[in-house]
Amino acid sequence: MASDRPRDDVLDTRAAQKEYAEISERGMIETTLRETERRLNAVLNNASVAIFVMNEIQHCVYMNSAAEELTGYTLTETTGRPLHDVIHHTRPDGSPFPLSECAIDRAFPKDAKTQGEEVFVHKNGQFYPVSFTASPTHDDDGKVVGTIIEVRDISDEKQIAAARDLLMREVDHRARNILAMVQSLTRLTTANDLESYKKILSGRIDTMVRAQTSLANRLWESGCLLDIFTAELESLCPKEALFLEGPKITLSPEQVQPLSMLFHELATNANKYGACSQAGGKISISWTVQNGELRLHWRETGGPLVTQPSQLGFGTKLTGKLADQLNGKINRTWEPKGLWLELVFPI
Repeated sequence: MASDRPRDDVLDTRAAQKEYAEISERGMIETTLRETERRLNAVLNNASVAIFVMNEIQHCVYMNSAAEELTGYTLTETTGRPLHDVIHHTRPDGSPFPLSECAIDRAFPKDAKTQGEEVFVHKNGQFYPVSFTASPTHDDDGKVVGTIIEVRDISDEKQIAAARDLLMREVDHRARNILAMVQSLTRLTTANDLESYKKILSGRIDTMVRAQTSLANRLWESGCLLDIFTAELESLCPKEALFLEGPKITLSPEQVQPLSMLFHELATNANKYGACSQAGGKISISWTVQNGELRLHWRETGGPLVTQPSQLGFGTKLTGKLADQLNGKINRTWEPKGLWLELVFPI
């Protein structure tokens, strides 16, 4: 009678098949894990944000490429001490920054996500502002076992914000000055009739608008002397009547407005009473720079005979005030053949 007990060779085959299946399964799992790790590393190392993984004693166990670039350190160089002591140990004023006061470190003991801004120290000793998010990590039982920190350099954002704040203060300051000037012009401008008053006042306000536009085109950083001549003189005088000679001059933003208005007044006077009030008149303007001062000469010829006025009008008084704003001085001579003027101010 045959026995139901499997033969030894059958048992050996089954055991071998089981072992082979287990080995195959482990191989597949390991392959899957390696592929998952490869993909994860590819994602992390291509991320623009710096990522740090900390263990339970706040030592760094992983840094992506962005983190190494951000800090200047490799993972090996951070081994054996808290990451805080490597890149966050000192405040910008030079005082020590204890780990116990670190907002990023609090995410671990408090088991709570923390966000904010801090200042890190690069390997080369330079400080740089960052925004961060620190999130605790947990094991299968829910116990906190470390922290993941995401960090982004916000140096450019800080610079842009500071520049924007400065610009807003500058715009506010300029707006107040312009409104005060418009108020003064409105009150002090004189004319024989309403239409003349409106025309004179409108011309002066238009000059202010052109000056502000010129500054805006140069991002409020500077002005150009030749641009002022072109804008103010050609709006009132024939182009063929003008002769300009001098080097290229860059003006400070504070000089653009008063100089624009000063030349508007001179051009207006030349258009109404001087060289440009009749055909054939000429205005020659030349300038040089000597010892840090701009020395400018204005000469009119070919116009009506000129006599010195018995009293100074508002326009003449205004040009004197504008020269004062430039910390300069203005001299006039009413020669019979035309007005001669010298303007000197520091640049």
